[in-house]
Amino acid sequence: MSKIDLKTEYKSLYSATSKDFALIEVPSLHYLMFDGVGDPNTAPAYAQAIEALYSLSYTLKFMSKRAFDRDYVVGPLEGLWWARDMKTFVTREKSKWSWTMMILQPDWIEKGHLCAALSEVVMKKGLPGLEKVRLERLDEGLSAQILHVGPYDDEGPVLQRLHEEWLPAQGLIETGKHHEIYLSDPRKTAPEKLKTILRQPVKKR
Repeated sequence: MSKIDLKTEYKSLYSATSKDFALIEVPSLHYLMFDGVGDPNTAPAYAQAIEALYSLSYTLKFMSKRAFDRDYVVGPLEGLWWARDMKTFVTREKSKWSWTMMILQPDWIEKGHLCAALSEVVMKKGLPGLEKVRLERLDEGLSAQILHVGPYDDEGPVLQRLHEEWLPAQGLIETGKHHEIYLSDPRKTAPEKLKTILRQPVKKR
């Protein structure tokens, strides 16, 4: 049985340079998603989201092997972030943030498979928040992205430069939510070595 790696299948989406922003075209993709609000370091819903998303993602992976004879690598954690005042991302006022945590799924995974996986995880683990997980497509299209290396709290100046300098200079404006892709495991990686792709859907003015 061959195993696909979605990061390799969509290489341009999961690789970026830290030197400068680059424009890419993001296809329509579907994810397991979990919505929440508040500081990801302290909000109970955030921990629930991570556990629920990974439990369901691995259950779907093994279900795919049994049902379709198709194996794949579970993708990295990703997040959409927004707030009423986007400057709170520069000032790092995390209690004012809203978020959708996500894990990319192969195209052959459908809502019926998620329902079956939910039943299996509920029976085995009974995790809180499982009912909040949904399978949904995300259409970002034209997007700017850059690789950030370092602590998450050091992202502020990069985002400020993107929104206040780079996008205006390119004649672009934001069209969607700020998107982060976590390429490193913060439990195993020193903060100064964390790698995160920062993405912003855009359009011409």
